Amino acid sequence: MKKFNFRKVLDGLTASSPGSGSSSGSNSGGGAVSGSVHPGGTAGVLKEEIQETLTSEYFQICKTVRHGFPYQPTALAFDPVQKILAIGTRTGAIRILGRPGVDCYCQHESGAAVLQLQFLINEGALVSASSDDTLHLWNLRQKRPAILHSLKFNRERITYCHLPFQSKWLYVGTERGNTHIVNIESFILSGYVIMWNKAIELSTKTHPGPVVHLSDSPRDEGKLLIGYENGTVVFWDLKSKRAELRVYYDEAIHSIDWHHEGKQFMCSHSDGSLTLWNLKSPSRPFQTTIPHGKSQREGRKSESCKPILKVEYKTCRNSEPFIIFSGGLSYDKACRRPSLTIMHGKAITVLEMDHPIVEFLTLCETPYPNEFQEPYAVVVLLEKDLIVVDLTQSNFPIFENPYPMDIHESPVTCTAYFADCPPDLILVLYSIGAKHKKQGYSNKEWPISGGAWNLGTQTYPEIIITGHADGSIKFWDASAITLQMLYKLKTSKVFEKQKVGEGKPTCEIVEEDPYAIQMIYWCPESRIFCVSGVSAYVIIYKFSRHEITTEIVSLEVRLQYDIEDITTPEPETSPPFPDLSSQLPSRSLSGSTNTVASEGGTKDSIPCLNVKTRPVRMPPGYQAELVIQLVWVDGEPPQQITSLAVSSAYGIVAFGNCNGLAVVDFIQKTVLLSMGTIDLYRSSDLYQRQPRSPRKNKQFIADNFCMRGLSNFYPDLTKRIRTSYQSLTELNDSPVPLELERCKSPTSGLATRTPEAAPGLYRNEIPAVRQRNQVHHLPDHVNGHCTSPTSQSCSSGKRLSSADVSKVNRWGPGRPPFRKAQSAACMEISLPVTAEESRENSYNRSRSSSISSIDKDSKEAITALYFMESFARKNDSTVSPCLFVGTSLGMVLIISLNLPSADEQRFTEPVMVFPSGTFLSLKGAVLTFSCMDRTGGLMQPPYEVWRDPNNIDENEKSWRRKLIMNYPSPSQETGDHQYTVICSEKQAKVFSLPSQTCLYVHNITETSFILQADVVVMCNSACLACFCANGHIMIMSLPSLRPMLDVNYLPLTDMRIARTFCFTNEGQALYLVSPTEIQRLTYSQEMCDNLQDMLGDLFIPIETPEAQNRGFLKGLFGGSGQTFDREELFGEASAGKASRSLAQHIPGPGGIEGMKGAAGGVMGELTRARIALDERGQRLGELEEKTAGMMTSAEAFSKHAHELMLKYKDKKWYQF
Repeated sequence: MKKFNFRKVLDGLTASSPGSGSSSGSNSGGGAVSGSVHPGGTAGVLKEEIQETLTSEYFQICKTVRHGFPYQPTALAFDPVQKILAIGTRTGAIRILGRPGVDCYCQHESGAAVLQLQFLINEGALVSASSDDTLHLWNLRQKRPAILHSLKFNRERITYCHLPFQSKWLYVGTERGNTHIVNIESFILSGYVIMWNKAIELSTKTHPGPVVHLSDSPRDEGKLLIGYENGTVVFWDLKSKRAELRVYYDEAIHSIDWHHEGKQFMCSHSDGSLTLWNLKSPSRPFQTTIPHGKSQREGRKSESCKPILKVEYKTCRNSEPFIIFSGGLSYDKACRRPSLTIMHGKAITVLEMDHPIVEFLTLCETPYPNEFQEPYAVVVLLEKDLIVVDLTQSNFPIFENPYPMDIHESPVTCTAYFADCPPDLILVLYSIGAKHKKQGYSNKEWPISGGAWNLGTQTYPEIIITGHADGSIKFWDASAITLQMLYKLKTSKVFEKQKVGEGKPTCEIVEEDPYAIQMIYWCPESRIFCVSGVSAYVIIYKFSRHEITTEIVSLEVRLQYDIEDITTPEPETSPPFPDLSSQLPSRSLSGSTNTVASEGGTKDSIPCLNVKTRPVRMPPGYQAELVIQLVWVDGEPPQQITSLAVSSAYGIVAFGNCNGLAVVDFIQKTVLLSMGTIDLYRSSDLYQRQPRSPRKNKQFIADNFCMRGLSNFYPDLTKRIRTSYQSLTELNDSPVPLELERCKSPTSGLATRTPEAAPGLYRNEIPAVRQRNQVHHLPDHVNGHCTSPTSQSCSSGKRLSSADVSKVNRWGPGRPPFRKAQSAACMEISLPVTAEESRENSYNRSRSSSISSIDKDSKEAITALYFMESFARKNDSTVSPCLFVGTSLGMVLIISLNLPSADEQRFTEPVMVFPSGTFLSLKGAVLTFSCMDRTGGLMQPPYEVWRDPNNIDENEKSWRRKLIMNYPSPSQETGDHQYTVICSEKQAKVFSLPSQTCLYVHNITETSFILQADVVVMCNSACLACFCANGHIMIMSLPSLRPMLDVNYLPLTDMRIARTFCFTNEGQALYLVSPTEIQRLTYSQEMCDNLQDMLGDLFIPIETPEAQNRGFLKGLFGGSGQTFDREELFGEASAGKASRSLAQHIPGPGGIEGMKGAAGGVMGELTRARIALDERGQRLGELEEKTAGMMTSAEAFSKHAHELMLKYKDKKWYQF
């Protein structure tokens, strides 16, 4: 075996970088200008300079709002006066919720989990305790909360906090059993400490454990109830600094709650029991119950149950008290779901939850603990949901949640974002979706109604679409930085459900979530909606306001092509055309005539899922128009779809994967094109190479990446952060001839056939074509090398020798000698294999569909598709329907679409689809396309105006399709009329059409790769927005590709971000920041400036409700008659200073002064204006007094000067 120097091969690859701009199959020269092009540099000459209006001052990155359920919640708090709710999470985040539109997100810089939250009721402040033993004071009187103070405990760990109502002293319990007191205003530790050894009896020999509860007595503020983990409860007198009474119980305590009169309290324990204690008889419980325990005989202890993690004891004036607790179920019911139990009198109601309960709070009418509580709702925080139960109705219904807490109802697999869409869409989708809403909610208003919110200045319609793992699609109204559910579409309804007991279908290629949505394409103007699923299917939907019952039309497409290494022609073993039966509509798939299995049990022509064959009722909304499925080919499963595009004006859908491209007419329900990627390069001679599927003599390992469900939803190779972005997929043993290097055109000396020679090729009906027995293949142009099968000579005029031709022919017809792979799917280095190795692979490969491997035969995936009215060839003088195709190797091919001219003929006449022979090239996989007119305006693809397909009121005879075609602006001069913007994962290029001259090139990144790129409209101008794997967000103006913004925003830490990041118009973007939350951001300076006005106010000045009059007798006998002065007891004068080593005070980033400066809202502005006016008036008064004083001084000075003048008036000079 001949050895070669691997380093020299890579050096040769670097030297022959695909920098050539373009090449055309219909012209003999005139490629794009190549060479060293700096970022943003010009590669060609632009005749008319386009005036660009965008500058860097228009752009700034800023997070706007976060939607969804807080990920991994840990804590819950509620302000009963302001009526706002706070949720803490394990990642250190805090979400504060009020009325719809009031939704604020803030984050601890440390990222430590939030243990507990405490509102300063009606004070506009919040205290958070973190797992790093730090207390934080948040200011909520501004739209973006900020930390004012922090207190870090150094020697003890925080376990519990309690802040009495209208008190500025915070009780803090620790793991050692000690209780400390913190001043909220100064956030300084008091010298008053309740040590655990003083709280318990001296005779106790064991440590009581951490503090699990702290609360002051409703009857006497000078008494503090301290609960320890081991079952000890201490009633501590703060004034006398001693324990007034102690309570002991055998079981560990989890929570405690007072009766509002302050004479009794209830404890929940680890054995599932509830104990009620009376202060007058602390020796034993007044009452002990195990609510879910089995009743035992007299004298025997009830059966133990699971721990009751929390209990709340709330009283009512006109009914029995409510006892609400979580947990406590019997151990013998292990399969029961987590539950919340409500005991009201003799009635016990168990509410089963879908997820484990994290925390719950009872909402009461009064904030005062010594009054009847009058509970009206229970907020239950689950691991993956937030529900509110109505306690005022006997059946305890739940409130309808106005927040978008169900984004993660099924895992989000893809997203789409549309800004400034047609305004009537939101109303239409909402009216359709409202008919399918769940019933049985409480008829009362949502109780968390605090804060204030207005629409703001930017109110253009925005819609977010999310695709999910269960096949569902959700449409969301995202206008004015809010999020509201509009409409839900279930794509799985078009498929047959697997019956229980049948086992797994043999043709299924995904182990779990077979209906998971992979890609979304939506045209808001025509309301055409298209999705592709993980099981290699495409569904096209049309919108209708009317319900219909119809059969679902389905098509099967064979897209599994493999090319043999042809050294001698074998026409008899390879049919020239694919099986025509695969291109015909089929309504029954499973078990139909199209389903074929070979003798050895090899699956062939079998789709992955079974489409319903019976008539299906389709409700108003999106209704399935056509289902397209890729089928198994010779035992190889279909590969997942990597690109998708739909044109409502043309009535065509195109999709591709790592094997090739398929184009389908969804109006006539026919397959127009189904071709392997490498076959698209040999389009100059239409008769020479036909798709040959599949190979019968040799088989390679299927490139079955991402066939294992959502865990491998994207290629495994993409999941690795790449350190090398160029790899060798095919190598030649001998050096590439110099003639190949010099070739610059694939059509030099080309003898092409006239179009009349093949009038029916790639049409709906393919005629019989005589096969040629001898085929000669010459190089075509790929990445700067001559590899065209129809080239007779190179552009240098020198003909290739027979030896060179034989070397090329070894790689198969039209196969390039080698290609540089820069895409995520082609990173590995694959060396050529010998015949023995390929035969061994053929025999030993696994037939399992879960095998994930890279094919030895390199595959070029279709990564981007784009329909547009454009110029397919250099010599075109008018635009025509085109399909731009981008591949993983950086190649761009233009497919010509020949549509019937008359509208009536579109439903009957066939559509011709054929490659134009035009190639353009970039570095890295192609990501996106866009077109601009000669004035620099962004051109939108043509579309059909929406019409209800099921509207019976309209006259179908007089109806005609209304198409909106966006043609380039006309010009009197001959020359280019259109600019095409193409962005790959490495660079961006702007081509001028039809000359195909590369005007601008910008190498976006060399050390990383682009994950998402979109051409968007910003301030009525087009720009290119890119998100890089290294976390950078980059904006470039168009068409000059001048960098406008480059910010290191978010490093790629999870493939979830790469899968869901998307840009849209008006400076908006979003991504899935966690499995349950969507983070929206803006790159618009204008929106950053107006964001403060768009956010909701968390704090509204509200008067605290007055306490009820207790009456003379109750005040005399009901409790302590004297008021309790905490300042006198805990202040520095009496308690002294705490040890500096115990806790460290950390000033917040804003402080009080920063809070005043940053406080927003109308009240803050009015206050500042009033203070400014007062200061101005005071200064004016001082100025007036100073002016009067100066006038008096001037008059006195004038008087004295006059007197002095009179005194010396008549004196001579010698008299002085």
